[in-house]
Amino acid sequence: MGRANAIYYSMHDPFADFTTSPEISQVFGEIIGLWAAVSWQVLGRPDPVSLVEAGPGRGTLMADALRAVRRVMSDFSAALQVHLVETSPRLRAAQAVRVPEATWHDSLASVPTGPMILLANEFLDALPIRQFVRRGAGWTERFVVDGEWVELAVDAAEVPPRRAASEGDVVEVNEPARAFVGAVAERVVRDAGVALFLDYGPERSAVGDSLQALARKRPVDPLVQAGSADLTAHVDFADLAAVARGAGADVRGPVAQGPFLAALGLFQRTERLAQGRTAAEAAALMEAARRLAEPAAMGHLFKVMAVCSPSCPPLPGLA
Repeated sequence: MGRANAIYYSMHDPFADFTTSPEISQVFGEIIGLWAAVSWQVLGRPDPVSLVEAGPGRGTLMADALRAVRRVMSDFSAALQVHLVETSPRLRAAQAVRVPEATWHDSLASVPTGPMILLANEFLDALPIRQFVRRGAGWTERFVVDGEWVELAVDAAEVPPRRAASEGDVVEVNEPARAFVGAVAERVVRDAGVALFLDYGPERSAVGDSLQALARKRPVDPLVQAGSADLTAHVDFADLAAVARGAGADVRGPVAQGPFLAALGLFQRTERLAQGRTAAEAAALMEAARRLAEPAAMGHLFKVMAVCSPSCPPLPGLA
């Protein structure tokens, strides 16, 4: 999955195959930016502070966030330095158009030390997973070889513990996500900081095969030729929360995305944005907000979790 997605992001425009929340409504990025501004105040208004986004796509979220911050919280705008964690040259070029003041990084490791607010929307789900299958009293690991699944016996110690798996059940683990969240946790323990993760997956760890592939906004066979579709898997929020706490950080959430966005003013801001528009334009804006927040759309499956410095005061939407 990791190599396939690296090929995919280097050669494709992913937004031809799927649409993320910032592309659905500008209000998403605006209220996430204001969430970051309030969190900066909660952290004691550090100056300077790194405003980091991991997996920033076309740069839409960050551009919308910065526009809102500059409009209503100029002191945060003056203190922040924008850093984008992105490896794709194609996406970096798109981001540079929208966020020309940014500094780019291949990984979090090169982002300057010091206070940090990190945003990661639909970033963890694209990181490569391992899949283990319960077979009798033991386990196998699934691989793709020449376009077909194969299973090889594996030591049970490699399988995440405390999963009630029956014969044939799949248990997934996302080691790069664990490593990233662990690195974030170490940073916010060392320096003032908070990271906001928005992604899709269950609140509690569960068994099951969640690997899926998308091409031209439709599900396709994950075994298609490597690099031709976007591969994603559910985020195990409980597992990642345990990683963060193990590093000494505090964790807030996860909570469902719908109530989180509603608490931040998604619908009020959308209604203001709709004023003065045509009836069709206003209806489209409200439909986009409902798509982000309603349980039957993205509001329930998508979750929000913050990893923050120990004893961090309450954070907006995550009290």
